[in-house]
Amino acid sequence: MSAAPLHDRQQLPAAARVVVKVGSSSLTSPDGRLDPERLRALVDVLAERRNAGGQVVLVSSGAIAAAIGPLGLAARPRDLATQQAAASVGQGLLVAHYTRAFADHGLRVGQVLLTAEDTVRRGHYRNAHRSLTRLLDLGVVPIINENDAVATDEIRFGDNDRLAALVSHLVHADALVLLTDVDALYTGPPSRPGSRRLTHVAGPRDLDGVDVSSRGSAVGTGGMVTKLESVAIATQSGIPVVLTSATQARAALAGDDVGTWFAATGRRSSIRLLWLAHAARTRGRLVLDDGAVRAVVERRTSLLPAGVTGVEGTFDAGDPVEIVGPDGTVVARGLVAYASDEVPDLLGRTTSDLRDDLGPGYDRELVHRDDMVLVRRRRVPAAR
Repeated sequence: MSAAPLHDRQQLPAAARVVVKVGSSSLTSPDGRLDPERLRALVDVLAERRNAGGQVVLVSSGAIAAAIGPLGLAARPRDLATQQAAASVGQGLLVAHYTRAFADHGLRVGQVLLTAEDTVRRGHYRNAHRSLTRLLDLGVVPIINENDAVATDEIRFGDNDRLAALVSHLVHADALVLLTDVDALYTGPPSRPGSRRLTHVAGPRDLDGVDVSSRGSAVGTGGMVTKLESVAIATQSGIPVVLTSATQARAALAGDDVGTWFAATGRRSSIRLLWLAHAARTRGRLVLDDGAVRAVVERRTSLLPAGVTGVEGTFDAGDPVEIVGPDGTVVARGLVAYASDEVPDLLGRTTSDLRDDLGPGYDRELVHRDDMVLVRRRRVPAAR
């Protein structure tokens, strides 16, 4: 189910499928507890959209925040074990509230908990896509959250903004609506005199000079920086984004001039490559000579051992790595075909030499072009 691509916010009412992400700060009271009235106000808006014929996928934070009160915690826990325990308790409380609120509108919800593995491993991705599509076909409102009860730093998305962008791609959404505790993107902190709202962002250049250094709320995990990173994930894969506050959700979905509209800048790509470019945590780096950089960037070839001059970090075959030029500029990311302890013996050698010396199986690419994505060039410090 997909409508024509959306070119401006006035087309949002006609969008067939929309992903809406709401942050913890939009669902909680000042003391950090889940606020049922705020939650119901959002549900009223989403139910109205669903009952009018549009499909809605809700990515909701708030599980850990929902457990702060019941567990007697003074604030959001910082250690992983307590976060996981709070998520386990709070997720049930959060979904119970959503279930009751949507039921008042004659709608059912389905809980879907995801980890990053579900968007990179083909079997997991297909299962997630099939499950979400079937829920939508049955008229159910999927409520998605990261599976914080089991996710570790190594396998987590990092925040639900990034998760929402990847889910938008996963379900082939027509638009993504990010609801936060500010009503739009401003040129600087909204409280700073002279800061103005950006109503429309056509591309990255429109963000030059924008100050997004302010931190997020105490109950959430993401500030404006993470939201803009998520916007980039969505827009670069052909999905426009509206960023505004939860109190303006109805107006945003109606196409009114609220928040900030981010136009789509690219086309849909493989979810696997999208994850690799934006969500994967790299395990190491392969350093290329100038010739290999040109081959990878300009001719889009696979990365062969002959053009690699160095290896940094510790990784296994299949792990994501950064691919950098001689000066340390990152040019691509890819899934490496060898473990880090195997790579030094391969460096600078042709595949035919490797086959003759080491046998069949060692004449393959270090990183196949199908497992590689080019990234915007940026300098990074050498690994220690």
